[in-house]
Formats: sequence, structure tokens, C-alpha cells
Amino acid sequence: MRPAPTPARFALAVVLCAGCAPYATPMETRPARPESPTRNQQVLVDLPPPQEQVVAAVYRFRDQTGQYKPSETGASWSTAVTQGATSILMRALEDSGWFVPIEREGLSNLLNERQIIQSIRAQYEGPEGESLGPLPPLLYAGVLLEGGVVGYDTNLLTSGFGARYFGAGGSGQYRQDQVTIYLRAVSTQTGRVLKSVSTTKTIASQQMDAGIFRFVEVDRLVEAEIGYSFNEPPVVAVTEAIQEAVRMLVLEGVRDGLWPLADPADAAHPAFAALDRERDRSDALDPFGFWAGADRRGVAFEIAAGARRYQGNYRDPEVRALGEVAIRWMPSARWGIGLSGSAGEIGADRAFRSTAASGALDAVLHLMPAARTSPFFRVGVGVLAPAVESPGTEIGEDLFPFAILGGGLEHLVGDRTGLRITFANHYPFLDGLDGVEEGSGHDSIWNLSLGLAWYR
Repeated sequence: MRPAPTPARFALAVVLCAGCAPYATPMETRPARPESPTRNQQVLVDLPPPQEQVVAAVYRFRDQTGQYKPSETGASWSTAVTQGATSILMRALEDSGWFVPIEREGLSNLLNERQIIQSIRAQYEGPEGESLGPLPPLLYAGVLLEGGVVGYDTNLLTSGFGARYFGAGGSGQYRQDQVTIYLRAVSTQTGRVLKSVSTTKTIASQQMDAGIFRFVEVDRLVEAEIGYSFNEPPVVAVTEAIQEAVRMLVLEGVRDGLWPLADPADAAHPAFAALDRERDRSDALDPFGFWAGADRRGVAFEIAAGARRYQGNYRDPEVRALGEVAIRWMPSARWGIGLSGSAGEIGADRAFRSTAASGALDAVLHLMPAARTSPFFRVGVGVLAPAVESPGTEIGEDLFPFAILGGGLEHLVGDRTGLRITFANHYPFLDGLDGVEEGSGHDSIWNLSLGLAWYR
């Protein structure tokens, strides 16, 4: 007979479910609040002051992509990009302190209202019988700002991972979109385009989840799930891209002599140096946002340290230290071929211990050679020579030919330096690595290492 659940177990389950519930379905609403400042807004506010503010008009800074939100259930008439880009631009112009934005998007409404005021003034007189007179003239702009959201590229980069073992595991997904903004300043007197700038902003979406589904007893099942997702709001991305465009328009306009600074000494303002640094970083990226400097052509030198674990006929295998070195010729940024060597102990508790040294001819394939961070695959063949260290074992001193299959992740921390993590399996073509030739499969070695790569 199945034992009844104890009150303690029941209370623990209730507490766990109640603790996880707010993360899935919040039970309370949140009050309205002022809009949170973006990362670019403070940089925009900290620009050096102008000698005189520029009167600027924006008729319509609109979405020029014509894209609708993707939908898996059918047609969607909701646009992928906000239709309020004009309002965002007007706010950015005001925050910069360099422009006096004037109303032009609702010009017809403004003119109608002025007509109503003029009509009322013509019918009524002031308190002393005097005429109220005409309205003051509208401001006219010296600069007309044009442009819009010219691109919204979805699924520019997608990736994922997952692992599950005996019903327990987790997975994660990542997606990157990109929005592109163009902004130009036009002289209202001559029609000449004074300055044109463009900016891009990535939009990240990420999801992670973990769970367990396992029978702890014959008739008892444990099931639990937890997850988290993050979707960067597209309107925030558009706002940051517009703010960056306004900042670039101001700073580059100062350098081109379009509008002067209040203090000529502000030419050494940190904002100009920051713009140069960002320009240099942008020049190192390709149109997909990948690092164009990831050119690994030449010779690669690698050194790594980590851990290895034997898998074979003995129980309780030990995790021992590992060292690796390699030299490879990289004819392209995508792949390379070379020689590698490793040394480290293998063993099982109270059974055997041996130092195994190996040399191999292998090839490496980078899946995303233009990205600063790229996954890669590694395949090869080699020979392994184990040497007995613990007495009482009968491990031979023969050479064991083996195959390498693995992969990893490399992150370029400099122009020619990469930090990489590698996971690989060394599978001998012969059995008896541990001195015992039994079973249907051969003994093998699992390696996990962290190292550095230098490209020359």
C-alpha cells in the first residue's frame, strides 16, 4: 500500500509552488511610472553646450520598413517597428540641448487652432476696448531633419543549447534582431544635405528553462519546471538608435563647422574621444555586426589545461589533471589543420593509474569565423601511449591508435588572442587501455580544457 504523504512533505510542496507562482503569473498590477532613461540618454544630455541652439523641424520621421510582426497563427496587422519615431526624435532633440524643435507633424492642427484664435480675437476686444491684435508669427526652421527607420532585420543571429540526463536537464535559446536608423540634416534655404548619419541597434531575445521528469520509485514520479525569458522591447531599441543618431549629428556637425560650440575649449570634450572609439569599434564590424577582424589566417599556437576522465571496465573512474599543446596552420578564418599533443593521468579508484601521453593530427572548423565568439568542431586521429604507474596492473606499453571527436567555444579577447574551452573524446581503435579487454565497447578518455590561442 502506498504510504500517505506526510504533512511536512505536503507543506513543502505548497511552499515551493507558491514561491514559483509569482514568476509565472504576477498576482498584482503595477502603477504607471515615468519612462525609464535609456543608456544613451545621459550621454546625450552630457553633450557640450552650443553657441546658439538650432531651430529644427521634423515633419515625419517614420517607419520605412513596412514590416509586420511575425505570427505563427496567421496574418498580423501589427507593425514590427513603432510608428511613434517622430515623437522619440523630438524628445531626443530636446534632451541634447542643441536644437529648438518646432511642431510640423501636426502642422494642420496647429494652423487650424491659430485660425480659431484669430477669429475669436477679431470678434472680441480687450478689457479696455483695445484690439487684441494678430498672433505672433510661427518660428521657421533653419534645418529640416529627415530620415526614418530604414531597416528591421529579424533572426540575424539564432543559437541554442540543451542537455538532458535521466529526465533532468535544461535548454536555452537566443535570437538577435537589428534595427537601422538614418538621419540627415537639410538646409531649408538651399536644400543642401548638411550631414547624414546612420546607426544600428541589436534587439536581443533570450529564453532559458530547466526541468526534471523522473520516477524516484516504481509508482512515484517527480516533475518540476522553471523557466525565464527576456525580450528587449523594440521601442527601446529604436529610442537608443535615434538618440545615438542625434548625438552623432551634433558631434560630427561641430567638426564639420556646421554649428559652433559655446566654448572653443570644448573641442577637447570627452564626447568627441568617445565618438572616435565607437567609430573604431564599428569599423571592426561587418554589416551583420560580427567582428571583421577575426581573420585567423596564419599559424595558431595553443596551450590549455583541464581535466580528463577515463571510461572503461573499472568502476569509480578518477578525474585527473590534463595539459595540451597544439600548433595549426590556418589557411582561412574558418578552418585549420595541425598537430596536437596532450598528457595526463587516467585511472580508477583502487584499480589502476596510468600516465597517458598522446599525439594527434587534427582539424578545427569554426562555425562563425566572422564573430568574436564562435563555436567550433574538432576531429582527428592519433596515437596514445599509456605508462603503468600503480603496481599490480598489467597495462601494456603498446601504442593505441585513436580518433578525436569534440568541439568547443572560442572568444577572441584581442586581435590575435582567443580564449577557448574544448570538450573532446579520445576513442581508441583497440581495447585494453585499462589492461582489461572486455565488453562490447572500447575504453575511452574524456577531456575538458580551458586554454589560450595565439594567431600569427
